[in-house]
Amino acid sequence: MSQYWADHDAPLTMLSLLGSKEEKGGFFNQLTDREQRYAHYMSRASHAGSRIVLRQVSPESEPIFDLILLIHKGLRGVYPESEAVKLYLEYVSQFLSNLGNYKSFGDSKFIPRCSEDTWFELLKSAGIDLMGKITTAHTDNGAAFQNWQDLIRRGIYKVDEDIALLGFPSLGHVSAYYVGDSPVSPEDMQLLKNELYAKNDILPENTRIKKLNDTSFVILVASANKENEIPEEYPPQGFTIAGGKYTVSFQFGDHSRELSSVVKYLESAREHVANDTQEQMLTLYIKHFQTGSAKAHKQAQRLWVKDISPTVETNIGFIETYREPSGIIGEFESLVAVQNKERTQKFSTLVKEAKNFINLLPWSADYEKPKFHAPDFTSLEVLTFTGSGIPAGINIPNYDDVRLNVGFKNVSLGNILSASAASSSKHPPSFIREEDRSVFEKYQSQSFEVQVGIHELLGHGTGKLLSEIAEGQFNFDIESPPVGVDGKTPVTSYYKLGETWGSKFGSLAGAFEETRAEVVAMYLITNRDLLKIFGFESKEDQDNIVYSGYLQMARAGLMALEYWDPKSGKWGQPHMQARYSIMKTFLHHSGDSGFLQIEPTADGNDLRVVLNRDLITAAGHECVRDYLHHLHVYKCSGDVEAGSQYYVDRSTVTPELAAYRDLVISKRLPRRQFVQANTSQKDGTVTVHEYAETSQGMLESFAQRDC
Repeated sequence: MSQYWADHDAPLTMLSLLGSKEEKGGFFNQLTDREQRYAHYMSRASHAGSRIVLRQVSPESEPIFDLILLIHKGLRGVYPESEAVKLYLEYVSQFLSNLGNYKSFGDSKFIPRCSEDTWFELLKSAGIDLMGKITTAHTDNGAAFQNWQDLIRRGIYKVDEDIALLGFPSLGHVSAYYVGDSPVSPEDMQLLKNELYAKNDILPENTRIKKLNDTSFVILVASANKENEIPEEYPPQGFTIAGGKYTVSFQFGDHSRELSSVVKYLESAREHVANDTQEQMLTLYIKHFQTGSAKAHKQAQRLWVKDISPTVETNIGFIETYREPSGIIGEFESLVAVQNKERTQKFSTLVKEAKNFINLLPWSADYEKPKFHAPDFTSLEVLTFTGSGIPAGINIPNYDDVRLNVGFKNVSLGNILSASAASSSKHPPSFIREEDRSVFEKYQSQSFEVQVGIHELLGHGTGKLLSEIAEGQFNFDIESPPVGVDGKTPVTSYYKLGETWGSKFGSLAGAFEETRAEVVAMYLITNRDLLKIFGFESKEDQDNIVYSGYLQMARAGLMALEYWDPKSGKWGQPHMQARYSIMKTFLHHSGDSGFLQIEPTADGNDLRVVLNRDLITAAGHECVRDYLHHLHVYKCSGDVEAGSQYYVDRSTVTPELAAYRDLVISKRLPRRQFVQANTSQKDGTVTVHEYAETSQGMLESFAQRDC
């Protein structure tokens, strides 16, 4: 059971925008009063959606959240001092930082290191009846458990190889994107993707699925309204698909309580926008959350792309689809951040030079957009990020047609990058040789920043999907298609009307695309002109940035084994599946077997990543080039069969590497947790409230929120 224990002694970082006393008030206090009020209301709107994330993870996550806050309130924030209570608080902190009892990075369940008795004693001290009925949850999630004791025993502590992973209920896994007693299967979701969503032009991101029986489904639409006020987007009740074989109905008002609060705060934020574009954008967001109109959200994202370099950057909606097993339904996510103008400058230079670097990538012009829409690329300091986890960078929107016809934005989250790459004296980097430590620790953070910049701008920002754009019209020469991966034979596949990258490649799409973006970063990080943009002028610094980048990727690929389940062969995290496949490419598909080696230590109790830095620009770069070329052509041509087979092979764990998994898990380091601020407003003046970098600081920050 120890592999499921919550992290112990995890580092915590307060995402401060106030700065130290020696600084001039930090980023937040440099905002105008109007900008501060806009940030305040957008932050409140973000936090108001926290329960939606909990509700999308597992049936027990929301009642666990309620129980944690009830205990905190009953104890008035004062906890007994004991090792058991410390372990309880560590679980609570990890739960809150992930907004659920499954790891945001790995999708595996974690349980407290303390015993059930610790919870029972805390409930007693807080004046909570252990056998009392669960009544505080705002949905019927608590009804799945008889009382608080049942929640603790079955919801918090129960774990086995199946329910330890998020995935399709029909396969024994857990997913709260699907509700009801009839388990949803991969075949069900393929049916709905093809016959309901694609054929009827219905966007799936803000929905959940309830399967009544083998032929009937209810689509839950996220909206404050509980009635369908947009019949132009959703068919009438009793709608049938697949030639009348299946019945589908739509139920509005999923997350109604939370979205009503989100709408209220967005309406207040709209009074403090910086420009007309933001006002129109928020108006569409309000329509989206009020009525469930997914098309209103898409239109809001078109305007968001056009809101260039705002001082206060925000984005909100059902965005990333990584955690829903079929890869089409989005997790609620919201960002509020302040621009770091000094760091943004170097990203702006990268954007200006982007076309030159795109021309270096290993594919023909047939697989690239005829005109590169220079995106807004900013470095931000995060005030609020609501979601199951906080990334280091973002490239959105995810709507393919918006990206192609309007553009996208790249966002680098500076205070996340800096904190995530920070080394800890308690936890030196695993699997790094002693002779590499000094270079790795000195350049890791800087190399990671370069990698994230390339990944977001030139990774996710490149490529053209060969598509039928109207009946009989194509964005490529259908009579003479571009050649495929062999460089000779024209491709025969493309995206037909209504098909998207996500709908074609399904659950594999997320990992496949993250891999492609990561490999673009590995391919271009060796370019010295690009490194100069980031301020690395000397050959020594450049060489060390490149070496640290490749070493970091190889190490991440080895660490990824933790996120692979040997029983099911399932990957629990698309980014880690991506990094494993790249490490495997270094290891088995380079032209020199000496490029990368994974070596056990003499005592067999540890591993070391041995990377030959002299081979990076030769064997290393060539295997990266080959991998990138295959991934890109398969994606752009929509070749699901060959592309899936190729990628699954590259990301399949070999027996040789599987043998290292237990050792990798034994050396696992706790992930950094981020404590976020709250804001309040009185008489037009906004105050930022920050908290201690402790488990109790994390808990107190949630206790003071409107969620």
